[in-house]
Amino acid sequence: MARMRTFRATVALLGLALPFGGASAQQTWSHFNGDLKAQKYSPLTQITPENVGKLRAAWRVHTGDKAGPGVGPTGVHNRPMPPRGKIPATVWSATPIFVNDTLYLGTPFYRIFAIEPDTGRVKWTYDSKSALEALTQPDLKNRGVAYWQSVTADAGQPCQKRVYIGTMDAKLHSVDADTGQTCKDFGKDGVVDINVWNSAKNKWPLSILQPPTVFKDFLFVGWAGKDWEDSEAPAGSLFALDARTGELRWTFEALPKDIAAKTGTSNIWASMSVDEERDILYIPVSSPSPNFYGGNRLAPIPLGTSVTALKIQTGEILWSRQLVHHDLWDFDTNSAATLVDITKDGQTIPALVQTSKQGFIYVLNRLTGEPIYPIDERPVPQSKVDGEVSSPTQPYVAKPQPVVGDQFPGIFWLADVSSGGYCTRTLKTLVNEGRFTPPSLQGSLIYPATIGGVEWGGGAVDPGKQIFVVNNTSAVQIYKLLKRDDYNKATSVGGSETGGYFPMLGAPYGIQLTTFLNPLGMPCWNPPYGSISAYDLKTGERLWNKPFGRVQKWGFYMPESWGTVTIGGPVVTASGLIFIGASMDSRVRALDMKTGNVLWQANVSAPAVSLPAVYQYKSKQYVVFAAGGNSILTPRVSDEIVAFTLPD
Repeated sequence: MARMRTFRATVALLGLALPFGGASAQQTWSHFNGDLKAQKYSPLTQITPENVGKLRAAWRVHTGDKAGPGVGPTGVHNRPMPPRGKIPATVWSATPIFVNDTLYLGTPFYRIFAIEPDTGRVKWTYDSKSALEALTQPDLKNRGVAYWQSVTADAGQPCQKRVYIGTMDAKLHSVDADTGQTCKDFGKDGVVDINVWNSAKNKWPLSILQPPTVFKDFLFVGWAGKDWEDSEAPAGSLFALDARTGELRWTFEALPKDIAAKTGTSNIWASMSVDEERDILYIPVSSPSPNFYGGNRLAPIPLGTSVTALKIQTGEILWSRQLVHHDLWDFDTNSAATLVDITKDGQTIPALVQTSKQGFIYVLNRLTGEPIYPIDERPVPQSKVDGEVSSPTQPYVAKPQPVVGDQFPGIFWLADVSSGGYCTRTLKTLVNEGRFTPPSLQGSLIYPATIGGVEWGGGAVDPGKQIFVVNNTSAVQIYKLLKRDDYNKATSVGGSETGGYFPMLGAPYGIQLTTFLNPLGMPCWNPPYGSISAYDLKTGERLWNKPFGRVQKWGFYMPESWGTVTIGGPVVTASGLIFIGASMDSRVRALDMKTGNVLWQANVSAPAVSLPAVYQYKSKQYVVFAAGGNSILTPRVSDEIVAFTLPD
């Protein structure tokens, strides 16, 4: 113990950070989810339920990297900018990371900002000079950066600490964390092009929108593609790279080789988690292509829409748990599993908690994949579409209670009356058979839908209290398959993340996705449209559930009981607070973890659709949000980073 104290004192004297553990790590936020367990938890207690109402903005920074309706870049850029209106809209879901006495952040223009954590002064910026083109997504997207530090630092040598940023055109950049200068020994002059491994169906680049997961000297890099476009698409590869050189160590493929030629994706586009003691990587695997028709992929794809555990050193599969069989709903496993030890029936169980679009919360033994709370196989509605053979059953989790119910919430009377009965008339035309209603030619009411349940933010846990907190969306969409000739005759082809027409080329059908709104833009289903809940993981019981956020429409705030669609997730602190943005009303909030009551809120310039960072610097605790917006919620965009702290 004395040696450890001496080591830590020496490290502190040299100005080095303990990158992945120890006392220093307790004050940092060094990964996308706070730590590699994806707990989104801070042990800091300076800000409490009693004093959180005094929080104020310590500083604000505007990066200039934003674009949207009537909005263009501002500030200083080291390259020519396209004219306003020629840049795709920005979606900014970046988690700030605090490590190396610096706050690092990536932008949707694929730049890195290094910021003084107490003043907001920009230390340096790095510009990847990536093309500002929506190559695989409807908008420009970035979820932040990753950090790595050498365990054995070579005095005077650059790039002993590195920051990484990915781009939509499949480039991974490595820069010196102290200077922002390119690390020339990484890939080719500081850049690895992962698209060199996109050889089978190179239809679009393997976009790196989620920062890599960093553990020891590994970078684990997943990718995002062009959803709903093709039946045959690149296969869902995960790349394990050397953190120093960018060399490929191993590749994981989710699709069986005998069926991969007929399908694609099942990629890992979201964040990942790591059991550091056991060298296990947990990956969320998405659904195969095409997303809403599976007649070309009737053979089993066991790893599709799953949570899967891999050996860190080799990529070998340790276990996998499929969450949706023969996925026809785009129910990607979309967030990192939260790792936490659970005390149940007198035993301590190494567990993980996996949230999902379908609204279930899966609590599994993270060493075996076996359920800690039961998962049943239940019969589900069957497809009547020619060529389709839907799975007769689907996994069902009754405990913990799902965040959304089994049935459509019912017609919202106000939306119906204000539209002359439009909602009721439309509902009568749709196939509506409850959870897992398959897509149809008639049009199917899907609840929860691909934008519903829990999104990529996932949940947060207090590991001591073993309380899990998660926000969710209650959203209803209509999935309508169109025969190829009918699709080709559609007058409005194309769409966004909230709906439209999508070709699923190579399949006999295209798809039309429609959010179930009346002509005035009001949801046709009963509120709340978004909620936040807390669960006791020791018992599986839900402790509380509250509507979350406020809808803004026509210049007004709607009732709190309505809640809003939510994107982004919570973080929790040891003092009993929940910090969260996520709502469409451009507010950030602190909630009481015991009750879910709002204790503090502040306005920011756009919805903060990101995970906040909580850290301590020079004896002060800070909470930092990136407020950038997401077109799923509202067209409002921004480029704001804001740090809150208590007054002196």
